[in-house]
Amino acid sequence: MIRLALVLTAVLAATSCGRKEPQPAEAGPGNVCGDPNLWGQDIGVVEGAGACGIEGAIRLTEVSGVQLSTPAQIDCGTALALKTWVETGVKPIVGDTGGGATSLRVVAHYACRSRNNLSGARLSEHSFGRAIDIAGIGLADGTEMTLLTGWNGQYATQLRQLWQAACGPFGTVLGPNSDRFHQDHFHFDTASYRSGSYCR
Repeated sequence: MIRLALVLTAVLAATSCGRKEPQPAEAGPGNVCGDPNLWGQDIGVVEGAGACGIEGAIRLTEVSGVQLSTPAQIDCGTALALKTWVETGVKPIVGDTGGGATSLRVVAHYACRSRNNLSGARLSEHSFGRAIDIAGIGLADGTEMTLLTGWNGQYATQLRQLWQAACGPFGTVLGPNSDRFHQDHFHFDTASYRSGSYCR
């Protein structure tokens, strides 16, 4: 009996050694903000004129497998909000349209400037690395969902759903219905308001 027990123990040990348990994804070289779904480069402190600048800046190039058309210099809070939007908004809403979403066309990120570039206006959240502007969603077939032509066109329903999906992950969500400054892009930022997200 003792010999049989030893044989069974050895067989079970050999069998378990052959099995590979699923391992959680871990951050590694190229990952930023401690998240394996955010790809880019750590920058650190970005100095800016006056109150401008970023603490803990990154240069983000990819979010959950979706490429950014140009690297975005932002902070981790904004990168994580963008990841939430991509995973819970972009991917399911775009679905298999054009083969699925492959890229985001970034038209603005960190810049030391006033809101809407208006003289005398308060500093934009772009001035602190807490904002990103997106003008289109690139698709696998080479086409693009653009806000300029698609908001009231072919992609009207999906683009409005994408706008709504950003309201929550981001503190401010502005689109073509907000004002004349956002006719061709979404403005997303992580400003915090007592009343909740401001979405127009």
